[in-house]
Amino acid sequence: MPLATTFAALADPTRLAIVQRLSQGEATMSELTTPHAITPPAMTKHVGVLVDAGLVTRRKLGRTVVCTLQPAALTEVQAWLGDLTAYWNGAVDRLEELLGSDDEH
Repeated sequence: MPLATTFAALADPTRLAIVQRLSQGEATMSELTTPHAITPPAMTKHVGVLVDAGLVTRRKLGRTVVCTLQPAALTEVQAWLGDLTAYWNGAVDRLEELLGSDDEH
């Protein structure tokens, strides 16, 4: 899934809260809806966006829908953040070297 799709799905506070909740373990749609002031159909739409982004799967157990986080979908985000962190750490190190060399003159 493109990184932009993942970030777009996570940009909504409700969807981010869903992902945070699912990071603690699977949950039913009812369990996901309870802490939010939204209707079950609205929660279904939010979960659908997360499913389309590959972040969440859902399965039916009888009449209950159970949602599960797919942590592998966050691997690309983690790699991107790792690259960004390495870049900025290198930039800060170079700046410190440059500033340190001014002190020696």
